[in-house]
Amino acid sequence: MAVPEKIALVTGATRGIGTETVRQLAQAGVHTYLAGRDAARTKAVAKTLQDQGLSVEPITLEVTDSASIAAAVARVQAEHGRLDILVNNAGILVDDPGKAPSAQTLDAWRTTYDTNVFAVVEVTQAFLPLLMASKAARIVNVSSQLGSFGLHVDPSSPIYNVKIPAYDTSKSAVNAWTVHLAYELRDTPHKVNAIHPGYVRTEMNGGHGDLDLATGARSSVQMALLEADGPNGSFTHLGKALPW
Repeated sequence: MAVPEKIALVTGATRGIGTETVRQLAQAGVHTYLAGRDAARTKAVAKTLQDQGLSVEPITLEVTDSASIAAAVARVQAEHGRLDILVNNAGILVDDPGKAPSAQTLDAWRTTYDTNVFAVVEVTQAFLPLLMASKAARIVNVSSQLGSFGLHVDPSSPIYNVKIPAYDTSKSAVNAWTVHLAYELRDTPHKVNAIHPGYVRTEMNGGHGDLDLATGARSSVQMALLEADGPNGSFTHLGKALPW
């Protein structure tokens, strides 16, 4: 069997933008692990893509479980010895949109940060040795324009009246993590960037949105396949810089 040119792993990939990101990476010739916390669903979704002739394989990964992360790392290590692309796509939104920012429960904050921030850091740290074994690794952190301080304080911005604080600030933290890791990688061929997928019609937002899934996955795929002269430590949507 031929050795794949690139190996990718996408977290939270059993639905929506995650599945579409896997599809587009595989269509670009990347051997892609479709990661999800439910083993049966992960296998089923991967099979739909495999049946389309795409180089996709399922991998069970619960991003808030250290043992699950370690098992996934061990499998990729055993099967390939490296990872070229990591897309941190898994995320949750549990704020109550009917409540004011100060009324959101502490449990909502903790649950949100466990998945949207701490899991991103832990998964990245765990896979970093495999990513460093790549010739030019790409780490993509799926953020949101809702994490932008600049847009939140601008009365003319589309998100000025949208305040879901646990989710919003979790994405601000993801952006900050991206900047710090990018600094660490600045003198290497490896790159890490944050992206805003857009207002995409997904299950998470009840099917609302302006963009389809194919467009929503495009920003992640662009950064995953970034050339050597591409940015490091950026926050973009479809290649356009967003305010921090």
